[in-house]
Amino acid sequence: MMLDWTWLLFALPVVFALGWFFSRLDIRHWRLESRHQPRAYFKGLNHLLNGQQDRAVDSFIEAVQNDPDTSELHFTLGNLFRRRGEYDRAVRVHEHLLARADLSQADRERAQFALAQDFSKAGLLDRAESALANLNTVSAKQLLLAVYERGRDWAGASLVAEQLETMGAGSYKKRRAHYLCEQKRFDEAITLSPESPRAYLELSKQSTPQQGFQLLRLAFERAPQSISLVCAPLAQVAKTIGQETQAITLLEGAYEETKSLDVLQALISLGWKSERAAYAVHLTHASSLVAASHLIEIPETQATLQRATEPLLRYRCAACGFEAKQYFWQCPGCQAWDTYPFKRVEEL
Repeated sequence: MMLDWTWLLFALPVVFALGWFFSRLDIRHWRLESRHQPRAYFKGLNHLLNGQQDRAVDSFIEAVQNDPDTSELHFTLGNLFRRRGEYDRAVRVHEHLLARADLSQADRERAQFALAQDFSKAGLLDRAESALANLNTVSAKQLLLAVYERGRDWAGASLVAEQLETMGAGSYKKRRAHYLCEQKRFDEAITLSPESPRAYLELSKQSTPQQGFQLLRLAFERAPQSISLVCAPLAQVAKTIGQETQAITLLEGAYEETKSLDVLQALISLGWKSERAAYAVHLTHASSLVAASHLIEIPETQATLQRATEPLLRYRCAACGFEAKQYFWQCPGCQAWDTYPFKRVEEL
């Protein structure tokens, strides 16, 4: 029996037409998706620029669902979650990126750093440290340094600070001196950074009065910008060992240069002048509400004015504006080092 192949002549055009139809259908579907994804992406950017983070997150989630292979969208979404405080969601996004086999080495390191930021913000310092272990960039080392500081691992912080100096990220000598002070290694801190006053002040508290006086004099000479912190303990030790005259000579010169209220009060404690006379002299050099409050003779008015001037006697962080009654080497607000000026608020 012979087969009839003539039906192929009719079937081939039909198959060709169906193929053409489905290919056009796929192209239309692809075009619709490619148009939808940029709309969601740009919508998210618009919400972000307008400060509408909730709507921006929804738009970026939609964009990621439409194009799950785009790593840039994942980074954007993860950063948004972190800024919103949703650290668990940020971690999942960045861990999903790291699980991809097709991720480039640059994007892998970027995702690893972002994951470390997530852990650091969430307070999971040990996991942040592990995430940073294999990263050798300046930004990664700086984050690792912050992690060690928060965990009060001063030895680890010192090691990372030395690595940053080697990488050309600037000088960390003053900060390393603080780390040594935290470890009670004051002599090493003085050797490392002789212009930093903290080690002299801390060591003078543990020394004999005579040794303390010499240490404070060294601080006076090597760190003259910090005289407002040094003057009070210097005056106290000087009275203990009978060196008031020598201390007055030192502080008079400092007061002539700085017109600092702290130096003036140290001089008053040494018997330089009476309190009223000293504050009257100060008012001839600088307008000071604090000094004026000490010259008012009416007790009720003086007490009221002194309460009103208490905020003027605080120290203010130059980085974040956090104010405190006492001087801090590391700001409690922003955790930055050496951001408190040695002057009080009234003198800034």
